[in-house]
Amino acid sequence: SYQVFVIAVLAFLQFTIVLDFMILSPLGAMLIPTLKITTAQFGWVVSAYAFSAGASGILAAGFADRFDRKKLLLFFYTGFVLGTFLCGIATDYNFLLIARIVTGIFGGVIGSISFAIVTDLFPFELRGRVMGTVQTAFAASQVLGIPLGLFLSNHWGWHAPFLLIVALSVAVGLLIFSKLQPINAHLQQKPERSAFRHLIHTVSMPRYLQGFAATALLSTGGFMLMPFGSAYNVHNLGVSFADLPLVYMITGLFTIVMGPLVGRLSDKIGKYLVFAFGSALTMIIVAIYTRLPVVPLWIVILVSVVMFAGVSARMIASSALMSALPAMADRGSYMAISSSIQQISGGFAAALAGWIVVQNDNGQLDRFDLLGDVVITTTIITVILMYFINRYLGSQIKSTALKA
Repeated sequence: SYQVFVIAVLAFLQFTIVLDFMILSPLGAMLIPTLKITTAQFGWVVSAYAFSAGASGILAAGFADRFDRKKLLLFFYTGFVLGTFLCGIATDYNFLLIARIVTGIFGGVIGSISFAIVTDLFPFELRGRVMGTVQTAFAASQVLGIPLGLFLSNHWGWHAPFLLIVALSVAVGLLIFSKLQPINAHLQQKPERSAFRHLIHTVSMPRYLQGFAATALLSTGGFMLMPFGSAYNVHNLGVSFADLPLVYMITGLFTIVMGPLVGRLSDKIGKYLVFAFGSALTMIIVAIYTRLPVVPLWIVILVSVVMFAGVSARMIASSALMSALPAMADRGSYMAISSSIQQISGGFAAALAGWIVVQNDNGQLDRFDLLGDVVITTTIITVILMYFINRYLGSQIKSTALKA
């Protein structure tokens, strides 16, 4: 029953973190004209979170395995709530940009701590289903958070969704503080003498470097396509503002159902196989989505459902597979660096997307197909990198079995 509680609270925590990032995408169509900013400036609002999260992850990596993971989680979650509150009271572009930086400094490390907790508490054979459940937060933020956020923003302005996230996050934080048990078994593994030496040890391990390289490309698709998703749906595909929440809600419902199923499937038939299939599906549907003309609403929803199915399969399977790379004494550090690399590469991806995509006089986004081609290329490279990681882990598992 306690394991069920841990999964539930981590999933709800991830819900608030993911929602904080994803809410910018549907608000993009409203923020750009309201704040009178360009697509490039909006890209920087998105990437500011990523860059600050990346820097924070690097700084935290040396200390990540030297503290009780519960205490570390509560510290960074408190800072995340403060940053989100600043977003909720921002009055102009510069204020919002600074608020996103503060949010990223704290929020960007939380995901790595959560995954370190999952890796500490659950064996490799179960991590697919655990990751699948925890990462349904990604879909739940669409089903519940994004439609509600759009509803609030349409009635009370774009600040309201951020204040909603603050209220939810405070409740989650109190639950973690009162119910989650200390997570400190890793402290018995004799960490490096200094935080700096621990950081250098982690970034110099050859097998870790392979994981970092794959992570650098995994987030490209989300950071490139998602920030401009609502604007593309509205201005290019003909989706009305009133129908936009419906697109996110239906897509999220399907993803919520598929997440645990994908997790169980990855444990049963192989994590890399599920990842490769999800990547192939993602590439095909991205090529279609980024070239769609104005189409009926049901086609937009269908394409969105299939695309997020592929993305979810990639996220869940890759997280479960790469959780086996770091040793227990290095998990916190590895996860923090991995999260940092993911955020920094995602920040560059969002900024690059802001320069690639331009909004013409009619409001439509041009060169979105080029954006899709970049996403497909990075996906192909990631599949190759993950193949070698999977082969290495397979040999390690066989070696351990023979010794036993």
